Amino acid sequence: MSKVLVVYGSTTGNTESIAAKIVSLLEAKGAEVVLKNAADADPAGLADGYDAVLMGASCWGDDEIELQEDFAPLAERFADMGLAGKKVAAFASGDSSYQHFCAAVDVVEAGAKDCGAEIIASGLRVEGGASDAPDDIEAFAEAVAKAL
Repeated sequence: MSKVLVVYGSTTGNTESIAAKIVSLLEAKGAEVVLKNAADADPAGLADGYDAVLMGASCWGDDEIELQEDFAPLAERFADMGLAGKKVAAFASGDSSYQHFCAAVDVVEAGAKDCGAEIIASGLRVEGGASDAPDDIEAFAEAVAKAL
């Protein structure tokens, strides 16, 4: 059984709802999943003991990428997470009226790759919360499950 960490940063609850849905879908496929709020996550050794790490955050900004406030400190310390050789996937919620719609996916994927992680699924980008894109979330969870 694969052990998966899902860590998220959410201000309005949209990203949290997506994370919770991903957890339930992966658990239904037999994975052991731990859900962690970025506000409670220490980047040092965050990936230790997990086969895969899924990271998600809300994100906005027109002039520059603005990551969710609890997730931003994690994104600054990818190198401390122990991601080398780990399987990683990214998800985000956002508002498409911003230039950097769901750019948290890009930030996570780039940071993880730089640390030697393997990206195992195309990043999930959702306008709104879990109820706004159930099919997309299910497809993302399926891709992650197949890669575990």
